Amino acid sequence: MLSRLQLYVLRHVLVWIATFLFVFASMELLIDFVSISRDIGARVDISPAAVGRLTLERAPAVLLVLLPFVFLFGALAAYVTLNRRSELTAMRAAGVSAWRFIFPAAAAAFLCGAITTILVNPAAAQLNARYEAERANYMRDYLPGASPKEVWLREGHGSSQIVIHAKSRTDLALKDISAFFYEVGPDGAPQFQRRVEAKEARFGPGGLYLTNVKSTRPGGFEERSDTLGIPLSIRDPSILLRSGAADQISFWDLPGQIKRARAAGLTSTTYEIQLQQLYAAPVLYAAMAVLAAAFSLRLMRLGGLAGMAGSGVAIGFAFFFFNALCGAQAAA
Repeated sequence: MLSRLQLYVLRHVLVWIATFLFVFASMELLIDFVSISRDIGARVDISPAAVGRLTLERAPAVLLVLLPFVFLFGALAAYVTLNRRSELTAMRAAGVSAWRFIFPAAAAAFLCGAITTILVNPAAAQLNARYEAERANYMRDYLPGASPKEVWLREGHGSSQIVIHAKSRTDLALKDISAFFYEVGPDGAPQFQRRVEAKEARFGPGGLYLTNVKSTRPGGFEERSDTLGIPLSIRDPSILLRSGAADQISFWDLPGQIKRARAAGLTSTTYEIQLQQLYAAPVLYAAMAVLAAAFSLRLMRLGGLAGMAGSGVAIGFAFFFFNALCGAQAAA
């Protein structure tokens, strides 16, 4: 149980965190509204209500990125205020350990991080995925870079191995398919069996179904058929469209997404990084709160409190960007 003193400190910290959350959210909504208006409204006819809806759909995902700074600035402002009013000095003069009034902020930040990971992240990921889908729909004639990209898949069933290449993709189909069938020999070396080509393949129950199929075997033997089914471990074809969009997948779905990506022969690095960052979010928020408190405890009579607080902010920014840089390098 927290003492009355700790509850007093906790109340001040939560008020300042809520204040900065409101400030960051207001700035983010305003900036996003203007950005979306310029990005989409300059190319297509879109109403202010639609821009507002897109802004609200994007906002939670952006706020999750900014939350470490909310806790950093909130805790920093709370402890600087208490220090300027000499309340921290009085606490320490009364023999109260610094950890006793730092603990409430760290515990609150850790608890908020856990709630954010478990409850807020799934909703934010779903809204962000909806935003990206609606934006792509509005901008479908203006985003050449958003056209479907090539797909490579690998399937293994016992000693049989299949490598599938598609030049483009849609929600439920692959275009211009080439499938290479191999048989793994006793020595572990794959031996080419045949090559299958098709203009289109659609996902269905249990696999991929090709139409207008041409099959070529070693020696130049060719066969043609109307359809051909290839068993696949992928049950949700949307995985092919969402590679690299880890922020559009909820915390609860990431472990399954990682397994499906590995089974399909796709890279799962971005999903694994996103999952590890969500695991570490409570510790990150608590660390930001402790960092803010540590740089706010300098005695007022010694001067330099503003410089110490500024140093804390600088270190917080440096840590955040270093973490983001490491994540980007690992996913590259």
